Amino acid sequence: MTATSTRLRGPARRAIRLEQATIAYNVLEGFVAVLAGVAAGLVSLIGFGIDSGIEVAAAAVVLHRLLAELRGGDVDEQKEGRALRFIALTFFALAAYVIVEGVLRLAGGDAPDTSPVGIALTGASIVVMPWLAWAKRRAGLALGSRLVLADAKETRLCAWLSVSTFAGLVAHSAAGWTWVDPLAGFVIAGFAVVEGCEAWAGEIACDDD
Repeated sequence: MTATSTRLRGPARRAIRLEQATIAYNVLEGFVAVLAGVAAGLVSLIGFGIDSGIEVAAAAVVLHRLLAELRGGDVDEQKEGRALRFIALTFFALAAYVIVEGVLRLAGGDAPDTSPVGIALTGASIVVMPWLAWAKRRAGLALGSRLVLADAKETRLCAWLSVSTFAGLVAHSAAGWTWVDPLAGFVIAGFAVVEGCEAWAGEIACDDD
């Protein structure tokens, strides 16, 4: 093992732990968000939960790549590319879902319930996700890895998604503005399209060359 590879093992292990933490948190976040969203009839919260599930899949791709590189094994680029295109399609499907559901809610005038659980969850994510993005960026810079830096950008995007969803839930709860929930859903759709395009282009799986 070269001196360079030995030096990078510490940052690589930190990056792996961060990806594992991302997966664990998003599994919990997505499960709670979807349940709370269905109970309250909040399309933005349901979309937020589905997005968390997609983020788990993306983080799993990154984690697999990091583990393979740390062990000195080969990475199946074709298989990884197919996985990323599947993730991209799920992002596009999420965008279509929240747009259609949001338009139907606006046209039908259905009034969703408030969700204190959703507010608490997205509020926690406003704290957790920026920290994860910052920590991943540090690990990516230490490794010189475009892969980890791209994933840090993805996590930072999720942090902004948490902010927009939280703001919509608070506005709906405080002022009773029923139109805020579909509007927050449209914001989620925009984020999903951006993330989907990046995944389709393979940016999250770029080489370190």
